[in-house]
Amino acid sequence: MKNLPIIDLAIIFLYLLAMVLVGIWFSRKNKSADQFTKASGMIPGWAIGLSIYATFLSSNTFLGVPGKAFGGNWNAFVFSISMPLAAWVAVKYFVPFYRATGEVSAYTNLEKRFGPWARSYAVICFLLTQLARMGSIFFGIALSLQALTGYSMELIMLVTGICIIFYTVLGGIEAVIWTEVVQGIIKTLGAVLIVYLVVVNMPGGISKIVEIGKADHKFSLGSWDIDFTQASFWVILLYGFFINLNNFGMDQNYVQRYHTATSPREASKSIWLCVWIYLPASLLFFIIGTCLYAYYQINPDMIEPVKLQAAAERLSASATSGDIAKLAATLKPEDYGDKVMPHFMVTKIPTGLVGLIVSAILSAAMSTISSGMNASATVFSEDIYKRYINPNIKEKQQLRLLYIATTAFGLFGMFAGVAMIGIKSVLDVWWQLSGIFAGGMLGLFLLGIISRKTGNAEAIAGTIIGICVIVWMTFSYLIPEQYSYLRNPLHANMVIVVGTLSIFLSGRLITWIRAKKQRDNIL
Repeated sequence: MKNLPIIDLAIIFLYLLAMVLVGIWFSRKNKSADQFTKASGMIPGWAIGLSIYATFLSSNTFLGVPGKAFGGNWNAFVFSISMPLAAWVAVKYFVPFYRATGEVSAYTNLEKRFGPWARSYAVICFLLTQLARMGSIFFGIALSLQALTGYSMELIMLVTGICIIFYTVLGGIEAVIWTEVVQGIIKTLGAVLIVYLVVVNMPGGISKIVEIGKADHKFSLGSWDIDFTQASFWVILLYGFFINLNNFGMDQNYVQRYHTATSPREASKSIWLCVWIYLPASLLFFIIGTCLYAYYQINPDMIEPVKLQAAAERLSASATSGDIAKLAATLKPEDYGDKVMPHFMVTKIPTGLVGLIVSAILSAAMSTISSGMNASATVFSEDIYKRYINPNIKEKQQLRLLYIATTAFGLFGMFAGVAMIGIKSVLDVWWQLSGIFAGGMLGLFLLGIISRKTGNAEAIAGTIIGICVIVWMTFSYLIPEQYSYLRNPLHANMVIVVGTLSIFLSGRLITWIRAKKQRDNIL
């Protein structure tokens, strides 16, 4: 750990100040709830596309993806490969649907379709997903900046969180979108700069990186076997498709942006722009991980401090240096992958450039967190407060409510980040939590849109079955060894796939059985 030079601290300070000033600038326009949540539908499609791209490209991508590639291979890139198919479904069905309803909340239609319980259930799933997302991103940014500055992770989360809350509360969705446009550009340039610096410092350059990567199978997309018990190509492809379908179709972060576009066509264009930028950008972060792996294979002594730090975090405070060294010698690359890029930044990136890259990492975190705060506040206002507490809330009161809710969700996200301190892989934790919370939501949504004959009773039954399946798949590892045959044999990323299909297919089956009984009674 080290203290950053003044020039790097100045760059970071100026970046944070600029974000706050953006919030102040857009605060002049926020005179109504509609402006705060929809920007009055006046945002061009290209800006929305860059905004969605910036939300996708979070600090989980910036730090977690290189860590995964360093410790394993390019298996997780299959997630990105699944995006075009999910985008096609969203453009063809979801965007026209939401634009036609005109409802700012993604979950209002579920109440019209199945009743208040469906809307409330989806809202709870969404808010839990947002807390998991914001928490993992707060944790990721704190992990990086702790290595650079030596400050505690809690303090880092507090300072960055206050800045994010300030500009998000003041500026609303318009500030979120336009800051994300800038942040998307900054974080992409930061990734290109890191690749360049690794290659320049690498003896043998690109050819040596490729040689080492091939020898250790770092470019593999995973096993092509039809095996759903491990992170095979097919498991990640299915997981990616269902998660991205949930993102484009049910996630308030994205649905809310469809309403800010000037037309349905512009909203659709924004999705495709996001996809075609995100695919090569995400690949860039896998390249970073592989480059770092090759670099430290050539310079193994330089990675020892990272291994010692990872070992120390796994042992108690009373552990001796000998205990730490002994454990460090047994660690595998996947055990400390998330710490490698911050370590490279500390030791190899010149003064001045560190500030720029830290600003890029900050932008990766801030874009997703600010988006999640705004979306969570919107959902709380529309689907909880106005629905159950005060349906006749006045305009100024609603705007004040949005300010308070935005602040509250920002604080909750910080608390979730603190709770995650000490986890092994930020990307793994986020993928698992998002799969658990999103699975039940997407299945009900698809049932409502596709199966028009499904009624309230069938939807409730299907949801209960799906929840039971999700709970079993998630917690069956706790079953005692003598009953191990009752444990979930599938990979953790299959939770959203099986959970979604359980709700949708069971709901359809019960609907078919009901219809058959009615026909039989008539006959």
